[in-house]
Amino acid sequence: MLNLVHISDLHFGNPFLPEIGEALLHKINSLSPDLLVISGDITQRAKPEEFRAAKAYLDRMPPIPQLVVPGNHDIPLYRIFERLFQPYKLYCRYISESRNTVLRQNNAVIVGLDSTNPYFAFTNGRIRREQLDFCAEAFATASPETARIVVTHHHFAPAPDYKGGEIMPKAKRALDFFTGLKVDLILAGHLHRAYIGNSLDVYPGEDREHGIIIAQCGTSTSRRGRVREQEKNSFNRIEIMKDTIRIFHYMYFTDYKDFHPTAQHEFARLSQRNYLAESSLDKNNKEKLHTDSGKI
Repeated sequence: MLNLVHISDLHFGNPFLPEIGEALLHKINSLSPDLLVISGDITQRAKPEEFRAAKAYLDRMPPIPQLVVPGNHDIPLYRIFERLFQPYKLYCRYISESRNTVLRQNNAVIVGLDSTNPYFAFTNGRIRREQLDFCAEAFATASPETARIVVTHHHFAPAPDYKGGEIMPKAKRALDFFTGLKVDLILAGHLHRAYIGNSLDVYPGEDREHGIIIAQCGTSTSRRGRVREQEKNSFNRIEIMKDTIRIFHYMYFTDYKDFHPTAQHEFARLSQRNYLAESSLDKNNKEKLHTDSGKI
């Protein structure tokens, strides 16, 4: 089993809430995860002091692997020259030199993709064709039972309330591609409110039998929560087992000064659904063969 914690949109700078940050550190330590995923917007305005504070904070996390991807707030917005010519300089200096990464752990392959675009679609992001090829290469040697996870900052599916936050350009193309790669799960942030569902809820896709589980994370440590998570903070804990994926949604409660689970979702693994479908097909074929043989 892989036990991972997914946090997002820390927004170090003015929106960051130190008390919430300390509560999150305490909770993550108590959960003893195998892996920590941070899906972007680590800073508010991509300033050196914000990155330094974020780096110090992430260094206090449990000594487990971290998979981090940048968000649009991790690129300078108003420092135009820097945004055009050195958009990732500070991110690479303080957080990670790699913006597209692969992590293999506990019979899982987790691919982090940089969905930011400093020049066009700055807010909504973009996934490029070469990044899809990067995913295909990462999953090429994975066995059928290996869990396949994709992490980005920007979202591929709209929130259930459809308020704000247009999906990435060519998001449907990417979802079809990920379905072909048998991706089990997509993790993202950006919208500052959590929701958990399936890609088939919003897009039937080319393969109408196999959707991808989508788990969005709210803002884990900032005052920028939106809509139903306005002024709220949240994160997700995810258990990936042989047959199922369980997602626990945690929210911060001021009365308790702590994060507590508020919802649990359970899904059959895509590989297991394929196995069941193939088993059913084999059974039907055997029954048909037996029936035909009886006629003969």
